[in-house]
Amino acid sequence: MELDEITGIVIDESIRIHKELGPGLMESVYEVVLARALERRGLRVQRQKTVEFEYDGMLFQEGLRIDLLVEDCVVVELKSVEKLAPVHAKQTLTYIRLMNLQVGLLINFGGATLKEGLKRIVNQLSPQQSSVLRVNREGRS
Repeated sequence: MELDEITGIVIDESIRIHKELGPGLMESVYEVVLARALERRGLRVQRQKTVEFEYDGMLFQEGLRIDLLVEDCVVVELKSVEKLAPVHAKQTLTYIRLMNLQVGLLINFGGATLKEGLKRIVNQLSPQQSSVLRVNREGRS
């Protein structure tokens, strides 16, 4: 399955869940519901995946925790806040860089609609790989 297909399924299910449940629930509720919806669509999903990384000769065995890792290639960072802050996109970019992945989705279930709360974060994608994006893009900073 290609990245666009995986992220498309995640976005579709996120929109459906937001329409049905609405904003205001705890992030953990959206995490469980979205993970189950993605699994029902045939995707492999890991919740609260601990990721280790090395920096300056130090090993951090529990340096970060990913809300959802889909098909071992897409990080999904979930929020349930009134409005996303710039640091949220930077956090997602840091996660995909440290994991050496190409795509992360930042999804905020806290807004009135999901449209303004969806961001696709990319790390070193070639123009051909990122040409059919369905949500706004955030590149390397």
